[in-house]
Amino acid sequence: MTNIPIDIDGVLNRVSACELCKDELPHKPRPVVQASSSCRILIIGQAPGRKVHESGVPWDDASGDRLRDWLGVGKAQFYDADAFAIMPMGFCYPGSFGKSSGQSGDKPPMKICAPTWHNVLLRLMPNIQLTLIIGQYAINHHLASPQKTLTATVKNFEQYLPDAFVLPHPSPRNNIWMKKNPWFQDEVLPQLKHSISQSLR
Repeated sequence: MTNIPIDIDGVLNRVSACELCKDELPHKPRPVVQASSSCRILIIGQAPGRKVHESGVPWDDASGDRLRDWLGVGKAQFYDADAFAIMPMGFCYPGSFGKSSGQSGDKPPMKICAPTWHNVLLRLMPNIQLTLIIGQYAINHHLASPQKTLTATVKNFEQYLPDAFVLPHPSPRNNIWMKKNPWFQDEVLPQLKHSISQSLR
């Protein structure tokens, strides 16, 4: 993509008008991103869900409520772009699988967003202290040496500190995973809250 602005507000304006995948989406594109040149923590998740697509507010759903609980922050701080940048793998809601597909839930993030925009935005966010890499799509794209499974990668979270913190997706769909892996609540979340507090100082 040519003529990319060199300031972050200009890039965000371009992102909000992006229609690169309009022919592949089941709806009009509505990119959902939050960023500033002063942000301290970057959140890289999967893609907006239906509710976020409708509101235009990132993590404005049950997954967001759980994520904020994991981080130990309220909505006011979470939506302060000087504190948190939010840059998902796919900027638009990708739609959900139809009943005839034999699959459930949302489709994967659109593949064009991350290679088009992530490095552009990262260059304009020089103050990031910590990157939260959430879910398998973000792990595969942004983590240099993930383990063979998401569970193993999260369990070995300490090896990616202090720059990155790997997490499962906080979706209610992962409730079974949470129950199977109680160490996440006991060992990972206390360190996550500590890392968030340190990065926001």
